[in-house]
Amino acid sequence: MTVFYPSEKTCLFIDGANLYAAAKALNFDIDYQKLLSFFSKRGRLVRAFYYTTLIEDQEYSPIKPLVDWLDYNGFTMVTKPAREFTDAFGRRKVKGNMDIELALDMIEMAQHMDHLVLFSGDGDFRRLIQVVQSKGVRVSVVSTIETNPAMVADELRRQADHFIELSKLAQHIARDGSAEERRENQAARRAQFEESKSTVDSEERSPSLAL
Repeated sequence: MTVFYPSEKTCLFIDGANLYAAAKALNFDIDYQKLLSFFSKRGRLVRAFYYTTLIEDQEYSPIKPLVDWLDYNGFTMVTKPAREFTDAFGRRKVKGNMDIELALDMIEMAQHMDHLVLFSGDGDFRRLIQVVQSKGVRVSVVSTIETNPAMVADELRRQADHFIELSKLAQHIARDGSAEERRENQAARRAQFEESKSTVDSEERSPSLAL
C-alpha cells in the first residue's frame, strides 16, 4: 500500500528540531535535497515548510548554514528568535517553539492541498490534524516508534491518516555514509542527543509507508 498518489497536491511541514532529534536517535543525518526529491517524485509537491528557532546575538549558530542552504534550495523557511535563559540551577537553556506558526500555515494551506505531511511527533498537533482532516485533506505523520521511548505521541499517530516510520525513509533521505561510519558515530550521536534533551527546554512533539 502506498500513501501517495501522483496527481495529488502535497505540502510538507517540517518541525526542524523534532526531525533533527528523531533522525539523531535513529543514527542518521538528513540529506534535505534527497528528502525534497523523494517527495517530489511521489506527488505534486507544492511547498516544503521548515520551522526552526534561532538564537539572536549569537556569534556563531551551528544551524545558520543549514537555514541558509534550505532557503536557497526549495524550502520555505519560517524562523523566529529563541529565548535564552538560565534556570534555578544555573543551567543555560533555550526556549522556543514554532507550534503556532506551523498550525496557522497548515490550516491556510489545507484549502489548496490534497495531502499534508507533518514531520513531528508532538501530541499537541492532534487537534490541528483533526481540523485539517475535516476540510477533506489527508494528513500523514512522519516520526518514529523505534526509539525508546517512541518519539511520536500515540494520540497523534492514531489521528493521522497514515503514519510513516522515519527509519524506513532513511534509505531514501539519509546523508551518504557507510554503515561502518554510522556505527562508529552512533555512541557520540546518542550522547549529543541526550545532552540536547537536558539543555534545551522545549515541549514534547512529537499509516505505514510501503517502500
